Amino acid sequence: MASDDVYIYALSTCGHCKSTKRLLNECNVPYDFVDVDLLEGEERKAVIEDVKQLNPKCSFPTIKIGDQVIVGYKEKEIKEALGLS
Repeated sequence: MASDDVYIYALSTCGHCKSTKRLLNECNVPYDFVDVDLLEGEERKAVIEDVKQLNPKCSFPTIKIGDQVIVGYKEKEIKEALGLS
């Protein structure tokens, strides 16, 4: 699975976001991410709008795996979406 297939919208201080990144690292799954709280100005507004399109509650982590969106650290769902279960 290519890194552009897995994307995490995260917060730098969020324990669930850190757990999600750790899980993907342990499973050797390449991914891209953005720590939304570290962005500023228009870039931050634009990324928050992207998150709201996937997850209207705009909570974190919001994980996009292919066409599937998982909100929160749900290890079983994440592994299933990656075909690792």
